[in-house]
Amino acid sequence: MISAPSEEIAKKAAKILLDTKSVLFNSREPFVFTSGRISPVYTDCRRLISFPAERKILMDMGAEILNAKVGREHMDYLAGGETAGIPYAAFLSQTLDKPMLYVRKKPKGFGRMAQIEGCMDKENANVVLIEDLQSDGGSKKVFIDAIRAAGAQVSHGFVVFHYGIFQKSIDNMNEFGMTLHYLTDWWTVLKVARELKYFDEATLLSVEEFLHAPDAWGEKNAHLVAKKEQA
Repeated sequence: MISAPSEEIAKKAAKILLDTKSVLFNSREPFVFTSGRISPVYTDCRRLISFPAERKILMDMGAEILNAKVGREHMDYLAGGETAGIPYAAFLSQTLDKPMLYVRKKPKGFGRMAQIEGCMDKENANVVLIEDLQSDGGSKKVFIDAIRAAGAQVSHGFVVFHYGIFQKSIDNMNEFGMTLHYLTDWWTVLKVARELKYFDEATLLSVEEFLHAPDAWGEKNAHLVAKKEQA
């Protein structure tokens, strides 16, 4: 299940991401992801950790969402996924005054062979998984499985940014038995960027086309990447 934020929170978070250049638009020189996907948009939530004032606003809104939709009594620990989720778990744990953990992608291979770091000594604990963003959500499974294998419950996750354009994200959350909470998504970023005229209309229209049909946009604009590589 995907649990959307209020419009006020989503738009405020979107503006912060735009102002800090944590989201980028470039339809003329598309980004190429490790998966091979071509995109006119890029999200870099790691960049946000260098903006303390903006970061505090985002984390206060995140805490507000978690308190309202999960409840303090159902948050025994906040667990950051390696690596990008770790700072956000730390920020939120501090804001909510809750214990923090972090989850490795695999056991570290020496010492205690731990996959979950920190002290989780409460039986049948309720853990909220924290990461920076979610596209289709598939990468969350390794963290969810590790938390459940340790005897804890995890049914809620939180990210700063949810792509909001892939059906697989909804399907994966339902399959994993998870509810995802987030601050903003690409549709809201596009809306705010258009309202405040962050980019020219041609760029905005191209991004809108991508959000409606990412794969078709990539096929249509593959020549832009080839041209860039040849330059």
